[in-house]
Amino acid sequence: MMNRSRLPVTLPLLVCLAGLGCGLVQNSGTQQPLSGGREKGSPAVVPDKKDGLTQDPAGEMAKAAERFLASLDAEQTSKARFAFKSGKRQFWHYVPDRSIRPDRRRSGLPIGQMTPRQRAFAHALLRSSLSQKAYRQSVTIIALESVLHDLENKNPKRDPKLYYVSIFGEPSPRDTWAWRFEGHHLSINVTLVNGKLISVTPSFYGANPAHVKAGPLEGTRALAAEEDLARRLVQSLSDEQKKQAIIAVKAPRDIITRQKRNVNKDAFLPAQGIRFERLTGDQQAMLRQLVDEYVSKYRPAIIAQIDKRRKIFDGKEMVFAWAGGLQPGQGHYYRVQTPAFLFEYDNTQNKANHVHSVWRHFDGDFGADLLRQHYEAAHSHVDGDDEG
Repeated sequence: MMNRSRLPVTLPLLVCLAGLGCGLVQNSGTQQPLSGGREKGSPAVVPDKKDGLTQDPAGEMAKAAERFLASLDAEQTSKARFAFKSGKRQFWHYVPDRSIRPDRRRSGLPIGQMTPRQRAFAHALLRSSLSQKAYRQSVTIIALESVLHDLENKNPKRDPKLYYVSIFGEPSPRDTWAWRFEGHHLSINVTLVNGKLISVTPSFYGANPAHVKAGPLEGTRALAAEEDLARRLVQSLSDEQKKQAIIAVKAPRDIITRQKRNVNKDAFLPAQGIRFERLTGDQQAMLRQLVDEYVSKYRPAIIAQIDKRRKIFDGKEMVFAWAGGLQPGQGHYYRVQTPAFLFEYDNTQNKANHVHSVWRHFDGDFGADLLRQHYEAAHSHVDGDDEG
């Protein structure tokens, strides 16, 4: 049994607690086991470089998905693969399996039903879309299930092996397909149109405990910057600015958008909160930095592509809203809204030690905007052929 005393919180420890396996550390290109070894042919999942990836994330995602699928047997494939048009593609959740209705389980192939080699391939797919910092956050969130398992008297629904991989369509550098890596408090939804255009929303990260008070992960705060930057911003506001920014004295119990497949933009209009232009220069910089904490979870090449289509960091019409207490330990909620995007954060449950955060695209979750353009272009092409 693993020693539950205080240990340095390293990425290999997180990988071990996350159920990926306790035998892999990559250091200067050399595989060094923590305990035991790793299955022959398994890819390294703990990178020894800051990024080490090319500027073709779409191509790397396709290759990673192909390797993962090729490693599965027929029964596993039947759980992991779906048609691109399957309704399950937009059936996403951030709650534990047993809270999902009506089936009390997620779609996809769970980590617990994979071999060590297949788990490594699954994490390689996850890593193909994320920054190094976000990959560490993701593994930390998974590892927190081990913390909850102990805190809740070995509660069986707290299991780091209940994270699932789903592939929708045929992974390809040219075709339209999608994939999801999801479990409690983590939902990564990536859609690729024509193999190149990338959507990464809904993007959900949560943490419970938000601040680990004891055990091997003592002191860990998986989503610290998302909380601290926003609090620093709201505390920097003048009394007049706070009148605009603080929309309620009590925070809602959860993010407003919950697990909806689509977000109704009209529900957030007119936008509540303080507008970007009414902030000082330093406050504007803090707000941009806060938004960056959400989007920089993904690789720079992905974010550059999204920002080129719809500006993420343009301050025009950006609005910041806060609800709840201003001090650590008090329940609080905030959101940042732009014409295209919504960033939400809530920390109210478990005595304000339980975080939910999400990045949504009003018109483009699950690649909806890209798919509309794709289908319109296809119909236009067909109509042109008919006329000729």
